[in-house]
Amino acid sequence: MFNIFLDDIRTPDMIYPDWQNYRFVILRSYRDFVDHVEVFGLPNFISFDNDLGLDIFTGEVAKDGYACAKWLVNESGFDLADLKYYVHSANPVAADQIRSLLNNYIREHRRIKGLP
Repeated sequence: MFNIFLDDIRTPDMIYPDWQNYRFVILRSYRDFVDHVEVFGLPNFISFDNDLGLDIFTGEVAKDGYACAKWLVNESGFDLADLKYYVHSANPVAADQIRSLLNNYIREHRRIKGLP
């Protein structure tokens, strides 16, 4: 299996001292994230950045890590009850939004399925 490192600039070694153990696929944009998950399925672990730079086509602010998390919850169709993730974003407000969205979804999904 694989893990995802979502960040427009940084590399896993900048966040994880033992990065070699993670077998990360590095994804730089919302579109890369969605396309990869649609083709290869849900990874073992996702490391989220929020701010993903500028859209290369429009020059406007790109869809962010929060948009990726919302896509997972609302559109992907995957069972996220056992999703493992970490938010490494330097943006504390956005990091809290990603964590809250995923934690609330996972908690509710597990409750509905009768899981602890």
